[in-house]
Amino acid sequence: MSAVMANGTVATAVVASDGVWVAAWKRLRADRVGLASMVVVLAFLLLIALTASGVVARHWQAEVGVANARPTFMGPAPKVESTTIPVPTGPNVDLSDVDPLAPRYKEWAERAAQLRSTDTVKAETLPFGGDRLGRDVLAKAAKGTQTSVIVGLVAAVIAALIGTVLGALAGFFGRRVGDFLEWLYSVFTAMPDILLLLVFAVVFGRGIGSVAIILALVGWTGVYRQVRAEFLKHSARDYVRAAEAIGASTTSRMFRHILPNVSHVVLVRMSLLVVGFIKFEVILSYLGLGVGVDDVSWGTMLQEAQNELILGQWWQLVAATAFMAVFVTAFSLFTDALRDALDPKLRGLE
Repeated sequence: MSAVMANGTVATAVVASDGVWVAAWKRLRADRVGLASMVVVLAFLLLIALTASGVVARHWQAEVGVANARPTFMGPAPKVESTTIPVPTGPNVDLSDVDPLAPRYKEWAERAAQLRSTDTVKAETLPFGGDRLGRDVLAKAAKGTQTSVIVGLVAAVIAALIGTVLGALAGFFGRRVGDFLEWLYSVFTAMPDILLLLVFAVVFGRGIGSVAIILALVGWTGVYRQVRAEFLKHSARDYVRAAEAIGASTTSRMFRHILPNVSHVVLVRMSLLVVGFIKFEVILSYLGLGVGVDDVSWGTMLQEAQNELILGQWWQLVAATAFMAVFVTAFSLFTDALRDALDPKLRGLE
């Protein structure tokens, strides 16, 4: 927009352009598939928050149903057995002459009432069925969602931190530091991921924290490669040289000037890691090397379901698979939309 001033010169109004994140949000809102997948992911995160706070699936270990209850909403009412001793009744009934034990019936009935055990009435039907111990499969699936997704998210954050720091050092300094980190990168990428996972699983043992650390130690290489390439490119640009000229420290140039300009690359790579880490957690837990025996995840549910499937009890397998498939699909679509929104040049990134 321009205007003619009194001296005949033309003044042009300066219009501020959208920042990286504002422009990315506009592109993401225009992507209907990405927006819908984001809603699904947020719904899962809400479920995880409710589960972690105890509002949902607090008593997932409780044996609330009969063993291997079938998945249905309607069913026969549980049988209630009475412990009352039957005593003949009627007008002019006197059993003292024909039954010598008749006077003790009342005493026995009172003792039976005192010694009566209170058994928890167990449901014969559950929405997603019950497992071999009578635990609600729907509650287990909700708790397993919390475990698997949190492991994937925490492992992705740790891997992103490791890869970002090492990639920044290698790309900015180069020379001996870069050569050593390149050698370390080559060592980790030369071995298959599944082999590294099994080795680290034996070393660290089972547990949610152990699985997150194991996955991070295996998955940092992709972030390292991307960040190193970006730091090599940005370290030679004019704004970094200008910062050096005015006396900015090395740390300031790396993490205050360059890192904000490559943060979108780290975010995209980290979101890609989440899906892969969830799959690896399922594999480790299925093999008995993942979360502990007192915890539940999608992997442990699949491990239990393999024996139940032989007996025709399919509902735990379907529940775990359905939850995992919906979340992984939605998160993958959201990751693709986020990648295209932040940097269209990253289309095709693997």
